[in-house]
Parts: sequence; C-alpha cells; structure tokens
Amino acid sequence: MAEPAREVGSSDSLEGQIEQWRSYLRRRPAIRPMDVEELEDHLRGEVAALRDAGLSENEAFLVAVKRMGALDAISHEFAREHSERLWKQLVIASNGTAQPVDEARTEAIVVFVLALVAALAVKVPELFGREWGAAADQTFYARNFSLFVLPLLAGYFVWKRRLSVRTWRWLALAFAAGVVLSNVYPFETGSDTEVLTALHLPIALWLPVGVAYAGGRWGRSAGRMDFVRFSGELFIYYALIALGGGVLIAFTLGMFKAIGIDAEPVVENWVPCGIVGAVIVGSWLVEAKQSVIENMAPVLTRLFTPMFALALVVFLGTMAWTGRGIDIERNALIAFDLVLVLVLGLLLYSISARDPQAPPGAFDLLLVLLLVSALLANAFALAAIGARISEFGFTPNRVAALGENVILLGNLAWSTVLYIRFLRGRGAFASLERWQTAYLPVYSVWAAIVVVGFPLVFGFE
Repeated sequence: MAEPAREVGSSDSLEGQIEQWRSYLRRRPAIRPMDVEELEDHLRGEVAALRDAGLSENEAFLVAVKRMGALDAISHEFAREHSERLWKQLVIASNGTAQPVDEARTEAIVVFVLALVAALAVKVPELFGREWGAAADQTFYARNFSLFVLPLLAGYFVWKRRLSVRTWRWLALAFAAGVVLSNVYPFETGSDTEVLTALHLPIALWLPVGVAYAGGRWGRSAGRMDFVRFSGELFIYYALIALGGGVLIAFTLGMFKAIGIDAEPVVENWVPCGIVGAVIVGSWLVEAKQSVIENMAPVLTRLFTPMFALALVVFLGTMAWTGRGIDIERNALIAFDLVLVLVLGLLLYSISARDPQAPPGAFDLLLVLLLVSALLANAFALAAIGARISEFGFTPNRVAALGENVILLGNLAWSTVLYIRFLRGRGAFASLERWQTAYLPVYSVWAAIVVVGFPLVFGFE
C-alpha cells in the first residue's frame, strides 16, 4: 500500500489531485456542473476531517475518495478507467440520480421569465423617448445594451447557485456602477471615450457574471476554468440560436411578402429583444444540455486551431514579404485584436478539454505554433501603436489599444514559455491552466479602467 500512495503524492499536490479528479468528472457526459461541485465539497470536507485526525495529505485523499465513492457512479468510472493509480481503485460503485422533474420545471420557468424580462427591458427606454434604430439614440443603446441582459444572467446564477446575500449585493453594486457610469458621464455624441465605453463595459461586467457562475469557487483555478468552458459553450449555443433566428426571420418576412405586407420594420423593432433573451436561454441550455455541447466544443477547437495557425503564419509571411505595417486605425485594430482574442480562446478551450496527465502530442506542437505566431503578430502591432503615439501623441483609442495589446502580449508570452516547458518535460500542464485562469480578471480590470478612467482623463472626447 505504501508504494502506490507515494506514487500519488509524487505526481501531484493535494490541490493538483483534486483538480485532476474534478477535471475528469467535468468532462463526463453524464454529470452536471452542480453534481461535480457537490462531489468536490464532500471530498474536501472528508479530506479536512481526516487531516484533523492526523492523516497525511495523501492518506486523507485516498481514504476520502474511498468513503465518498457511494455518491456517484461517475467516480467509479473514473477509478475504473485509471486503474493504475491506487486511489482510483478504491472507489465503490453506486447509482447516480438525475435532476428531479419538479426542479427542472422550476428552472425552465425561471429562465423563461428572466429571458422575457430581458427582452422587455430593451423596450423600456422607448417609454422615455429613446427609439431603437433612431440615429440620435444609437450610442445610448450601444452603451447600455449589455446592461439589459448581464444583470439578469448573473441573477439566474445567483438563484441557481443559492449565493449568499452578501455576494449578490456586491454583484448588484457592480452592475449599478455600470448603469451609472454608462449614463451619467457627459459623453460627446460619438466620441472616442463613448465608443470605448460601449466596447469595454460588457468585458468588465462579464467578471461579476463569472463570480456568480462559479458559485463561491471563483478563487479556485477549477472554478474559473469552469467559467471559461461555460463562456465557450455559450458562444457556440448562441451562434446556433442566431442562425436559427436568422432563418426564422427570413421565413417570416417571406411569408408576409407573399401576401403583399412588408413586415420588415416590425421584425427589426423586435430583433433586439430576441438578441438579449437568447443569452439567457443559451446559458440555460449550456447548463441543462452540457453533455451534447461538450462533445462538440473540443471537435470545433481541433478543427479551427490549425486554420488559425495557418492564417497567422501566412499573414506574418505576407507582411514580411511586402514590408507593410499593421494599420492601427480603430476598426482595423479592433478586428486584429479580436483575432488575437480568438487565438487565446482556442488555447483556453484546448486546455479545458485536454487530459492534464496525457503526454505532449502533435496538437500541442500546433498550439505552440499558434501561440508563437500570435505573439509575433502582437509584437508588430505594439510597435506600430508605439510609433503612432510617438509621432502624433496620445488619444483614447491609442492608449486603449496599447494597454490591450500589452495585456495580450503578457498572456501570450508566458503561455508560450509554460507550454514549451511542458513540451520539454520541465513543467506540468496544470501550471499553464492555472496561469490562464488566474489571468482572466486582468482583462475585466483593464476594461473597467477604460470605462471609469478614460472619460475623465480625456475630457469625454
């Protein structure tokens, strides 16, 4: 018994063992995030009690896994498929339970109500003379669009995770600050700081949504990685809903056109309601139908990673061949930065879907190529921004672009270092995952700085 126990301890710390165990459960099609959270809470409680009784970390973990084996059949599957590790052999089989019908029905009703409230919230400004589609009100809706849905999405998770009053009060304060800053600042219509606020406010407010989703586990790497998975899965589901909605709109317009009625103005007036409501519905689908999307997301990641890597390599080669620099005009730079963000998204989702204990493979080499290419492209963009600032001075757009690219550069650079260490056998894959999840708040903090500070510093221009 002593030799296998040393094997466990030699490969992972206690947190590493729990994170690996949790990561495996999280990828199982038959288990829901709430099930994993419940299992982990039980496991940690058992480990703490055994540690207090005088057992070492490894001994407490081994005994705790054995004791909680009766909680879920998925743990038995984990033990059976990884039988070379002693603690995975100690789990006892049992039957899992599905979500009760009444609970599922209640959740569906809550989601429907929240989606309806979000849809109707878009119409509330019309009561005060703000018209969707009117040229004079475009910037108002641009600044506030995320506020119609993100507080309700966070509210859904507050209800589902049963968060404490203290937590939801802090979340409510964050969203209230967003409402105030977005509407009290005296922006000049169409000014750079107003556009930057519209672009960065959703990023800043995505952080409190993540805190609500994590349900008290935001401080752990595993909790933040769960939110990364949720974000990617929501993006996929939302894209599918949008495609279906586009077909529905085209079908509806075609039917009414056949009888000589132009329904386009009416449809366009209600499209924003569907846009915000779909965020709530998509989030619920991620929660309820997780087993389906988890099979899809890793496939899409493996499909698009080589494509993005090839596109970046060709881009760098073309730039070197033609001698052309990167255009740092706002729209071009936003598009360029979105490409870099997508690269990081591919990296994050590849990390979340990968078995941390698997040895390096060809796909890991491809990800390193993608990281190095993105790092070089970002370095060229930073050089172009620096040259433009040196020649023409500081503007809100240039400073925002500079900060965002510096943040991206830091993430890409250290991710590349950690991945190369892993490929060379000098580092653990878990360190790369911890780095990525720990870096997530940096983006929201920078976005908050842009929203709060830039209008004041640049005089709302």
